[in-house]
Amino acid sequence: MATNPSVPSQPTQLSQVPAQSPQESPHLSEVQRVINVFFAPTKTFTDLRRSASWWLPFLIVAIIGVMFNYVVDQKVGFRKVVENQIRIQPKQAARMDSLPADQHENVMRQQASFWKWFSYVAPLVGLLYYLIIAAVLFGTFKFAASADIRFKTMYALVVFAWLPAIFVYLLAILSLLVGVSSDGFLIQNPAATNVGIMIDPNSSPVLYALLSSVDILTFWSLALMAIGVTCISKVKRSTAFAIVFGWFGFWVLVKIGLAAATS
Repeated sequence: MATNPSVPSQPTQLSQVPAQSPQESPHLSEVQRVINVFFAPTKTFTDLRRSASWWLPFLIVAIIGVMFNYVVDQKVGFRKVVENQIRIQPKQAARMDSLPADQHENVMRQQASFWKWFSYVAPLVGLLYYLIIAAVLFGTFKFAASADIRFKTMYALVVFAWLPAIFVYLLAILSLLVGVSSDGFLIQNPAATNVGIMIDPNSSPVLYALLSSVDILTFWSLALMAIGVTCISKVKRSTAFAIVFGWFGFWVLVKIGLAAATS
């Protein structure tokens, strides 16, 4: 039986249909990446593979950090900051008490001046802090986990993952503005986000170093780093968490050792 030449065969019709390419994720703006760190972190960290820009989260942390230092300067004063810091370091306190009155006053004035100006440039020092963390994690994941990862992407990941630190500053600013006593203010632990607030630092500096490390915002940032590594590489999530929290555990041991040495 003859076939109608005007009707194309079914295989021909299928071959003429163009193949559909998988839909690509839309590129995120800088503002969207910052917002998604708190609500949809995998979107932000996946987008870091496209662009490792980190200027906006750094700018946010820097601005809020300067605001925090200004409030500390006005409500506490950096002399009081130094006095409180010395108070929880018995060995340093003993050395200061052994100085003649004029030398004691001179040292206190110098330290207060140093910490005041250092605090205002601390955001720039933070760039070095991020660099050290990124270098340690990059080296560990690259050589211990064979991760396919770029250093500049890891650096951007660390900067974004540290965004929850702004809540420490904001809580500290709020508490100082409502009139919390400056006698117990410690600039290295300015807000009640860890269990270190349960004890007096003077009673046991070593225990305080341990408990103050159990910090909800620090754990949040560490979890973000681990999640981010799985987004920018093929490392398993369990491996990422083990490495990130393993390094944190090492740092806590260092803190405890320093506290023991100075107490």
